[in-house]
Amino acid sequence: MMAAVAWRSLLPVIMISVFMVYEEWVSFPSCKLLPSTTYSPDKHVENIDDSLEDLKVMMVANLLLLGSEAGFVNLYFRDYYMSKFFKKSFQSLNPDMLLVLGDVSAKGSELSRTKWLSVLHQFDNMLGPFLDLPLHVILGDRDVGECSGLCANSVNWIARNFPGLDSSGCGAFEISNISFVSLNAVALLCGNNKLRFDVEKVIERESVGLQMEIEGMDEANNGFGMFSEMSNDFRWRVNAMKSGPGPVLLLHFPLYRSGKIHIGEGSTFKSIIDPSGKVPASAQREGFSGTGPYDLSQTVPPNATEYIFHALKPRIIFSAHTQEFSDHTHPDGTREVTIPAMTWKVRDDPGFIVATFQRNKSAVSVTYCSVARESRILIAYTSALVLFLFFIIVSNTLEPKGLS
Repeated sequence: MMAAVAWRSLLPVIMISVFMVYEEWVSFPSCKLLPSTTYSPDKHVENIDDSLEDLKVMMVANLLLLGSEAGFVNLYFRDYYMSKFFKKSFQSLNPDMLLVLGDVSAKGSELSRTKWLSVLHQFDNMLGPFLDLPLHVILGDRDVGECSGLCANSVNWIARNFPGLDSSGCGAFEISNISFVSLNAVALLCGNNKLRFDVEKVIERESVGLQMEIEGMDEANNGFGMFSEMSNDFRWRVNAMKSGPGPVLLLHFPLYRSGKIHIGEGSTFKSIIDPSGKVPASAQREGFSGTGPYDLSQTVPPNATEYIFHALKPRIIFSAHTQEFSDHTHPDGTREVTIPAMTWKVRDDPGFIVATFQRNKSAVSVTYCSVARESRILIAYTSALVLFLFFIIVSNTLEPKGLS
Protein backbone atom coordinates (compact mmCIF):
# COMPACT_ATOMS: atom_id res chain seq x y z
CA MET A 1 0.00 0.00 0.00
CA MET A 2 2.77 2.41 0.92
CA ALA A 3 4.51 1.58 -2.36
CA ALA A 4 1.36 2.40 -4.32
CA VAL A 5 1.03 5.75 -2.55
CA ALA A 6 4.68 6.55 -3.20
CA TRP A 7 4.28 5.63 -6.88
CA ARG A 8 1.26 7.93 -7.23
CA SER A 9 3.14 10.83 -5.65
CA LEU A 10 6.14 10.29 -7.93
CA LEU A 11 4.10 9.97 -11.11
CA PRO A 12 3.85 13.74 -11.80
CA VAL A 13 7.58 14.14 -11.26
CA ILE A 14 8.31 11.28 -13.65
CA MET A 15 5.97 12.67 -16.29
CA ILE A 16 7.51 16.15 -16.07
CA SER A 17 11.02 14.71 -16.29
CA VAL A 18 10.12 12.65 -19.36
CA PHE A 19 8.61 15.71 -21.01
CA MET A 20 11.71 17.79 -20.32
CA VAL A 21 13.91 15.14 -21.91
CA TYR A 22 11.53 14.84 -24.86
CA GLU A 23 11.45 18.60 -25.40
CA GLU A 24 15.23 18.74 -25.48
CA TRP A 25 15.39 15.87 -27.95
CA VAL A 26 12.81 17.16 -30.43
CA SER A 27 14.17 20.72 -30.35
CA PHE A 28 17.33 19.82 -32.25
CA PRO A 29 17.08 20.11 -36.05
CA SER A 30 17.58 17.21 -38.44
CA CYS A 31 19.89 18.26 -41.28
CA LYS A 32 20.92 16.76 -44.62
CA LEU A 33 23.57 18.04 -47.02
CA LEU A 34 22.11 18.54 -50.50
CA PRO A 35 23.89 17.58 -53.73
CA SER A 36 26.15 20.39 -54.87
CA THR A 37 25.29 22.52 -57.87
CA THR A 38 26.78 21.59 -61.22
CA TYR A 39 28.17 25.10 -61.50
CA SER A 40 31.62 25.73 -60.03
CA PRO A 41 32.86 29.32 -59.98
CA ASP A 42 36.47 28.48 -59.24
CA LYS A 43 37.58 29.81 -62.59
CA HIS A 44 36.32 33.29 -61.70
CA VAL A 45 38.32 33.65 -58.50
CA GLU A 46 41.99 34.24 -58.11
CA ASN A 47 44.38 34.65 -55.19
CA ILE A 48 42.22 32.77 -52.72
CA ASP A 49 43.63 32.74 -49.20
CA ASP A 50 43.60 29.08 -48.10
CA SER A 51 43.79 30.17 -44.46
CA LEU A 52 40.30 31.69 -44.57
CA GLU A 53 37.62 29.79 -42.69
CA ASP A 54 34.29 28.85 -44.23
CA LEU A 55 31.33 31.17 -43.68
CA LYS A 56 28.26 29.34 -42.35
CA VAL A 57 24.98 31.23 -42.80
CA MET A 58 21.64 30.06 -41.44
CA MET A 59 18.65 31.23 -43.50
CA VAL A 60 15.01 31.25 -42.44
CA ALA A 61 11.84 32.77 -43.88
CA ASN A 62 8.11 33.25 -43.30
CA LEU A 63 8.11 33.45 -39.50
CA LEU A 64 4.62 35.04 -39.68
CA LEU A 65 4.69 36.52 -36.20
CA LEU A 66 1.48 38.04 -34.83
CA GLY A 67 2.90 40.20 -32.04
CA SER A 68 0.23 41.49 -29.67
CA GLU A 69 -2.45 39.72 -31.73
CA ALA A 70 -1.03 36.27 -31.03
CA GLY A 71 -3.49 33.94 -29.33
CA PHE A 72 -2.81 31.47 -26.55
CA VAL A 73 -1.85 28.56 -28.84
CA ASN A 74 0.51 30.64 -30.95
CA LEU A 75 2.13 32.42 -28.03
CA TYR A 76 2.56 29.57 -25.55
CA PHE A 77 2.89 26.61 -27.90
CA ARG A 78 3.99 27.42 -31.46
CA ASP A 79 6.15 30.45 -30.78
CA TYR A 80 7.53 28.80 -27.65
CA TYR A 81 8.75 25.81 -29.64
CA MET A 82 10.07 28.00 -32.46
CA SER A 83 12.20 29.83 -29.89
CA LYS A 84 13.55 26.49 -28.71
CA PHE A 85 14.25 25.47 -32.31
CA PHE A 86 16.28 28.64 -32.86
CA LYS A 87 18.21 28.11 -29.64
CA LYS A 88 19.03 24.46 -30.35
CA SER A 89 19.90 25.22 -33.98
CA PHE A 90 22.35 27.83 -32.77
CA GLN A 91 23.92 25.38 -30.34
CA SER A 92 24.19 22.47 -32.75
CA LEU A 93 25.08 24.27 -36.01
CA ASN A 94 27.17 27.17 -34.69
CA PRO A 95 26.39 29.52 -37.61
CA ASP A 96 28.29 32.74 -38.29
CA MET A 97 25.30 34.75 -39.47
CA LEU A 98 21.50 34.70 -39.70
CA LEU A 99 19.47 35.81 -42.72
CA VAL A 100 15.67 36.19 -42.63
CA LEU A 101 14.17 36.30 -46.11
CA GLY A 102 10.95 38.16 -45.47
CA ASP A 103 7.50 37.81 -43.94
CA VAL A 104 8.61 38.34 -40.38
CA SER A 105 5.06 39.46 -39.69
CA ALA A 106 1.91 37.56 -40.63
CA LYS A 107 0.07 40.76 -41.56
CA GLY A 108 2.53 43.58 -41.07
CA SER A 109 1.08 45.62 -43.92
CA GLU A 110 -2.14 45.98 -41.91
CA LEU A 111 -0.53 46.84 -38.57
CA SER A 112 -0.12 50.18 -36.89
CA ARG A 113 3.38 51.14 -35.82
CA THR A 114 2.55 50.28 -32.21
CA LYS A 115 1.51 46.76 -33.19
CA TRP A 116 4.56 46.47 -35.45
CA LEU A 117 6.73 47.18 -32.41
CA SER A 118 5.12 44.22 -30.64
CA VAL A 119 6.06 42.04 -33.63
CA LEU A 120 9.65 43.30 -33.48
CA HIS A 121 9.77 42.57 -29.75
CA GLN A 122 8.47 39.05 -30.37
CA PHE A 123 11.03 38.65 -33.17
CA ASP A 124 13.91 39.57 -30.85
CA ASN A 125 12.68 37.18 -28.17
CA MET A 126 12.41 34.34 -30.66
CA LEU A 127 15.92 34.80 -32.09
CA GLY A 128 17.57 34.63 -28.68
CA PRO A 129 21.31 33.92 -29.10
CA PHE A 130 21.21 34.88 -32.78
CA LEU A 131 21.00 38.54 -31.76
CA ASP A 132 24.72 38.35 -30.98
CA LEU A 133 25.50 37.37 -34.58
CA PRO A 134 25.46 39.46 -37.77
CA LEU A 135 21.80 39.66 -38.81
CA HIS A 136 20.15 40.73 -42.04
CA VAL A 137 16.41 40.80 -42.69
CA ILE A 138 14.71 41.49 -46.01
CA LEU A 139 11.11 42.57 -46.51
CA GLY A 140 8.28 40.31 -47.69
CA ASP A 141 4.85 41.01 -49.09
CA ARG A 142 3.19 40.34 -45.75
CA ASP A 143 5.51 42.90 -44.17
CA VAL A 144 4.87 45.78 -46.58
CA GLY A 145 1.78 44.86 -48.60
CA GLU A 146 1.04 44.77 -52.31
CA CYS A 147 1.76 47.37 -54.99
CA SER A 148 -1.59 49.12 -54.76
CA GLY A 149 -0.93 50.01 -51.13
CA LEU A 150 2.86 50.17 -51.16
CA CYS A 151 3.87 53.32 -49.28
CA ALA A 152 7.45 54.57 -49.37
CA ASN A 153 7.17 56.10 -45.90
CA SER A 154 5.88 52.88 -44.36
CA VAL A 155 8.56 50.80 -46.08
CA ASN A 156 11.20 53.24 -44.88
CA TRP A 157 9.93 53.02 -41.28
CA ILE A 158 9.88 49.21 -41.32
CA ALA A 159 13.30 49.04 -43.01
CA ARG A 160 14.84 51.28 -40.32
CA ASN A 161 13.97 48.64 -37.72
CA PHE A 162 16.12 46.02 -39.45
CA PRO A 163 19.90 46.31 -39.77
CA GLY A 164 21.48 47.08 -43.12
CA LEU A 165 18.39 48.12 -45.12
CA ASP A 166 18.14 51.43 -46.96
CA SER A 167 14.96 53.48 -47.30
CA SER A 168 13.76 51.33 -50.22
CA GLY A 169 14.20 48.05 -48.30
CA CYS A 170 17.39 46.99 -50.12
CA GLY A 171 20.80 46.22 -48.69
CA ALA A 172 24.36 45.41 -49.72
CA PHE A 173 27.05 44.16 -47.38
CA GLU A 174 30.18 42.07 -47.22
CA ILE A 175 31.15 39.62 -44.53
CA SER A 176 34.35 37.60 -44.56
CA ASN A 177 35.02 38.55 -48.20
CA ILE A 178 31.57 37.29 -49.31
CA SER A 179 29.39 39.97 -50.95
CA PHE A 180 25.61 39.95 -50.45
CA VAL A 181 22.93 42.04 -52.14
CA SER A 182 19.32 42.02 -50.91
CA LEU A 183 16.51 43.53 -52.97
CA ASN A 184 12.99 44.62 -52.15
CA ALA A 185 11.36 42.09 -54.47
CA VAL A 186 7.86 43.40 -53.71
CA ALA A 187 8.75 46.72 -55.36
CA LEU A 188 9.93 44.88 -58.47
CA LEU A 189 6.33 43.78 -59.05
CA CYS A 190 5.10 47.35 -59.25
CA GLY A 191 4.75 49.64 -62.27
CA ASN A 192 5.48 53.35 -62.02
CA ASN A 193 6.29 53.22 -58.35
CA LYS A 194 9.06 55.26 -56.72
CA LEU A 195 10.23 52.26 -54.69
CA ARG A 196 10.67 50.21 -57.85
CA PHE A 197 12.83 52.92 -59.38
CA ASP A 198 14.86 53.04 -56.15
CA VAL A 199 15.42 49.29 -56.36
CA GLU A 200 16.54 49.68 -59.99
CA LYS A 201 19.09 52.24 -58.85
CA VAL A 202 20.44 49.78 -56.31
CA ILE A 203 20.76 47.08 -58.98
CA GLU A 204 22.49 49.50 -61.34
CA ARG A 205 24.89 50.68 -58.66
CA GLU A 206 25.85 47.11 -57.80
CA SER A 207 26.18 46.29 -61.51
CA VAL A 208 28.63 49.15 -62.05
CA GLY A 209 30.63 48.09 -59.01
CA LEU A 210 30.72 44.51 -60.27
CA GLN A 211 31.96 45.52 -63.70
CA MET A 212 34.61 47.77 -62.19
CA GLU A 213 35.84 44.86 -60.09
CA ILE A 214 35.85 42.22 -62.84
CA GLU A 215 36.52 44.07 -66.06
CA GLY A 216 38.55 46.98 -64.72
CA MET A 217 37.76 50.63 -64.17
CA ASP A 218 38.33 51.75 -67.78
CA GLU A 219 36.15 49.11 -69.36
CA ALA A 220 33.39 49.75 -66.83
CA ASN A 221 33.46 53.47 -67.55
CA ASN A 222 33.38 52.89 -71.31
CA GLY A 223 30.42 50.61 -70.93
CA PHE A 224 28.45 53.01 -68.73
CA GLY A 225 25.18 53.95 -70.35
CA MET A 226 25.08 50.89 -72.62
CA PHE A 227 21.57 49.64 -72.00
CA SER A 228 18.98 47.61 -73.85
CA GLU A 229 15.34 48.57 -73.46
CA MET A 230 13.04 46.02 -71.90
CA SER A 231 9.28 45.85 -71.45
CA ASN A 232 7.64 47.59 -68.51
CA ASP A 233 10.37 50.27 -68.50
CA PHE A 234 13.06 47.93 -67.22
CA ARG A 235 16.55 48.34 -68.65
CA TRP A 236 19.57 46.09 -68.25
CA ARG A 237 23.20 46.67 -68.89
CA VAL A 238 24.79 44.95 -71.90
CA ASN A 239 27.87 43.03 -70.85
CA ALA A 240 29.74 39.90 -71.74
CA MET A 241 30.34 38.56 -68.24
CA LYS A 242 29.87 34.87 -67.64
CA SER A 243 27.43 33.68 -65.03
CA GLY A 244 28.52 33.46 -61.46
CA PRO A 245 31.10 36.11 -60.45
CA GLY A 246 28.59 38.45 -58.82
CA PRO A 247 27.22 38.71 -55.27
CA VAL A 248 25.02 36.35 -53.31
CA LEU A 249 21.51 37.57 -54.14
CA LEU A 250 18.77 37.63 -51.49
CA LEU A 251 15.10 38.02 -52.45
CA HIS A 252 11.72 37.33 -50.94
CA PHE A 253 10.06 36.31 -54.21
CA PRO A 254 11.75 33.63 -56.34
CA LEU A 255 12.97 34.66 -59.76
CA TYR A 256 10.84 33.66 -62.73
CA ARG A 257 11.22 30.05 -63.89
CA SER A 258 9.70 28.57 -67.02
CA GLY A 259 7.70 25.35 -66.63
CA LYS A 260 6.94 23.67 -63.36
CA ILE A 261 8.87 24.35 -60.19
CA HIS A 262 9.92 21.25 -58.33
CA ILE A 263 10.82 21.13 -54.72
CA GLY A 264 12.85 18.54 -52.93
CA GLU A 265 13.32 17.69 -49.30
CA GLY A 266 15.75 14.86 -48.99
CA SER A 267 15.10 12.44 -51.82
CA THR A 268 11.41 13.30 -52.27
CA PHE A 269 10.42 15.65 -55.07
CA LYS A 270 7.01 16.99 -55.89
CA SER A 271 5.47 19.79 -57.91
CA ILE A 272 4.16 22.70 -55.87
CA ILE A 273 3.63 25.50 -58.38
CA ASP A 274 2.67 25.38 -62.03
CA PRO A 275 2.50 28.15 -64.65
CA SER A 276 -1.26 28.50 -64.17
CA GLY A 277 -0.60 29.88 -60.69
CA LYS A 278 -2.66 27.23 -58.93
CA VAL A 279 -1.45 26.09 -55.52
CA PRO A 280 -2.50 22.60 -54.41
CA ALA A 281 -4.45 22.15 -51.22
CA SER A 282 -1.50 20.30 -49.69
CA ALA A 283 0.39 23.60 -49.62
CA GLN A 284 -2.37 25.38 -47.72
CA ARG A 285 -2.76 25.35 -43.94
CA GLU A 286 -5.19 27.21 -41.71
CA GLY A 287 -5.99 29.77 -44.39
CA PHE A 288 -2.60 31.49 -44.23
CA SER A 289 -1.77 30.76 -47.87
CA GLY A 290 -4.80 32.69 -49.03
CA THR A 291 -4.57 35.69 -46.73
CA GLY A 292 -1.30 37.18 -48.01
CA PRO A 293 -1.11 40.04 -50.50
CA TYR A 294 0.30 37.71 -53.17
CA ASP A 295 -0.38 34.11 -54.13
CA LEU A 296 2.23 31.49 -53.23
CA SER A 297 3.00 31.06 -56.93
CA GLN A 298 4.08 34.69 -57.30
CA THR A 299 7.57 35.23 -58.72
CA VAL A 300 9.62 38.19 -59.86
CA PRO A 301 8.34 39.03 -63.38
CA PRO A 302 10.28 37.63 -66.38
CA ASN A 303 11.58 41.01 -67.50
CA ALA A 304 12.82 41.91 -64.01
CA THR A 305 14.37 38.47 -63.69
CA GLU A 306 16.34 38.95 -66.91
CA TYR A 307 17.34 42.42 -65.76
CA ILE A 308 18.75 41.03 -62.52
CA PHE A 309 20.65 38.22 -64.24
CA HIS A 310 22.31 40.58 -66.73
CA ALA A 311 23.10 43.31 -64.22
CA LEU A 312 24.26 41.33 -61.19
CA LYS A 313 25.37 37.92 -62.47
CA PRO A 314 24.62 36.44 -59.02
CA ARG A 315 26.88 33.79 -57.62
CA ILE A 316 23.88 32.04 -56.06
CA ILE A 317 20.33 33.14 -55.25
CA PHE A 318 18.30 32.59 -52.10
CA SER A 319 14.57 33.31 -52.09
CA ALA A 320 11.43 32.46 -50.10
CA HIS A 321 7.66 33.18 -50.19
CA THR A 322 6.43 29.80 -51.51
CA GLN A 323 6.61 28.28 -47.98
CA GLU A 324 8.26 25.23 -49.58
CA PHE A 325 11.86 24.21 -50.17
CA SER A 326 13.21 24.30 -53.72
CA ASP A 327 16.64 23.80 -55.29
CA HIS A 328 16.58 25.05 -58.87
CA THR A 329 19.24 25.62 -61.54
CA HIS A 330 18.49 28.37 -64.05
CA PRO A 331 19.40 27.95 -67.75
CA ASP A 332 22.65 29.91 -67.32
CA GLY A 333 23.75 27.58 -64.51
CA THR A 334 22.88 29.89 -61.62
CA ARG A 335 21.55 28.05 -58.60
CA GLU A 336 18.49 29.34 -56.74
CA VAL A 337 17.52 27.88 -53.38
CA THR A 338 14.06 28.70 -52.03
CA ILE A 339 13.76 28.52 -48.27
CA PRO A 340 10.73 26.89 -46.59
CA ALA A 341 8.57 28.53 -43.95
CA MET A 342 9.91 28.41 -40.41
CA THR A 343 6.55 28.21 -38.65
CA TRP A 344 3.84 25.73 -37.81
CA LYS A 345 1.26 28.29 -38.90
CA VAL A 346 1.57 27.24 -42.56
CA ARG A 347 3.23 23.81 -42.56
CA ASP A 348 3.45 20.80 -40.29
CA ASP A 349 7.19 20.41 -40.93
CA PRO A 350 8.98 23.78 -40.80
CA GLY A 351 12.54 24.03 -42.00
CA PHE A 352 15.46 26.22 -42.91
CA ILE A 353 18.73 25.96 -44.76
CA VAL A 354 22.37 26.45 -43.88
CA ALA A 355 24.63 27.73 -46.66
CA THR A 356 28.35 27.20 -46.21
CA PHE A 357 30.53 29.44 -48.35
CA GLN A 358 33.78 27.57 -48.84
CA ARG A 359 36.12 30.44 -49.46
CA ASN A 360 39.17 28.37 -50.27
CA LYS A 361 37.19 26.74 -53.11
CA SER A 362 34.71 29.54 -53.88
CA ALA A 363 31.92 26.97 -53.68
CA VAL A 364 28.63 26.96 -51.79
CA SER A 365 27.22 23.91 -50.06
CA VAL A 366 23.59 23.88 -48.94
CA THR A 367 22.18 21.87 -46.05
CA TYR A 368 18.44 21.44 -45.59
CA CYS A 369 17.31 21.26 -41.96
CA SER A 370 13.88 20.31 -40.67
CA VAL A 371 12.46 20.68 -37.20
CA ALA A 372 9.87 18.62 -35.37
CA ARG A 373 6.42 18.27 -36.89
CA GLU A 374 3.63 19.93 -34.98
CA SER A 375 1.46 16.84 -35.39
CA ARG A 376 4.05 14.66 -33.65
CA ILE A 377 4.38 17.08 -30.75
CA LEU A 378 0.60 17.11 -30.33
CA ILE A 379 0.48 13.31 -30.47
CA ALA A 380 3.16 13.13 -27.78
CA TYR A 381 1.25 15.53 -25.52
CA THR A 382 -2.02 13.68 -26.08
CA SER A 383 -0.42 10.29 -25.46
CA ALA A 384 1.18 11.51 -22.25
CA LEU A 385 -2.11 12.92 -21.00
CA VAL A 386 -3.96 9.70 -21.77
CA LEU A 387 -1.23 7.65 -20.08
CA PHE A 388 -1.30 9.90 -17.01
CA LEU A 389 -5.08 9.58 -16.69
CA PHE A 390 -4.83 5.83 -17.19
CA PHE A 391 -2.38 5.47 -14.30
CA ILE A 392 -4.55 7.63 -12.05
CA ILE A 393 -7.65 5.56 -12.82
CA VAL A 394 -5.80 2.24 -12.33
CA SER A 395 -4.22 3.47 -9.13
CA ASN A 396 -7.59 4.53 -7.70
CA THR A 397 -9.13 1.23 -8.76
CA LEU A 398 -6.44 -0.86 -7.06
CA GLU A 399 -6.48 1.21 -3.85
CA PRO A 400 -7.94 -0.90 -0.98
CA LYS A 401 -11.46 0.06 0.02
CA GLY A 402 -11.88 1.77 3.32
CA LEU A 403 -8.65 3.75 2.97
CA SER A 404 -8.82 7.47 2.37
